[in-house]
Amino acid sequence: MVVEGLKKSFGSTLILKNVSLTVEQSELTVIVGPSGCGKTTFLRCLNGLETFDEGRIDVAGITLDLRGPGGSRDAEVQARIRALRLRAGMVFQSFNLFPHLTVIENVMKAPQVVSGMPGEQARSLARGLLDKVGLGEKADLYPVQLSGGQQQRVAIARSLAMQPAVMLYDEPTSALDPALVDEVLAVMRALDDEGMTQIVVTHEMRFARQVADRIVVFHGGEIVESGPPDVIFTMPRDERTRQFLKSYL
Repeated sequence: MVVEGLKKSFGSTLILKNVSLTVEQSELTVIVGPSGCGKTTFLRCLNGLETFDEGRIDVAGITLDLRGPGGSRDAEVQARIRALRLRAGMVFQSFNLFPHLTVIENVMKAPQVVSGMPGEQARSLARGLLDKVGLGEKADLYPVQLSGGQQQRVAIARSLAMQPAVMLYDEPTSALDPALVDEVLAVMRALDDEGMTQIVVTHEMRFARQVADRIVVFHGGEIVESGPPDVIFTMPRDERTRQFLKSYL
């Protein structure tokens, strides 16, 4: 995945300031930084949930380039945004499961509606993914019958059902009780072992330090530094990184 010169404003406020980032295949990249520094907006741009003002995003060969003529109103750009969403799975802070559907029906829904997958094929895919996240025995329950950690694991399985090239997570454990955090992080570790490309916005510094291939530090809408966890956590170059980490370590 390649991002070049990404800019995004809300009104007169510049949120993302010429952000560029390359994430290699199978890499687990963790994005950290203070609240309001643009992390979530950046992630939403990668998934096509936010249109950006200028720059280029390439995810698995789907390129959205707004540096030349045209803009987000062009039919071709809109088609590329839709294609981008299919290649970049997104997991949110809130689980956003359909409460009237069972767990397996939640996972089946997108492949059936978006890709036209036959019901039995979608059910087989969903059952395999629920086994992958350790919830095969919960397939016929409803979301309300699950813990928060279990619901988030269903949300991960639902995103995986679209067979994305990259998984994006926006504070996936922030709504969970501390006792439930590890079960969600364990799924992300397992996906990393399988070679899934993942980008995670989180304040879970223990997870970032132990599992990430690279830490990217945001501040004020821009990347101030990035590097391996051992370097970022022990020898950060930028004073803004040092000040941010001091509040967690």
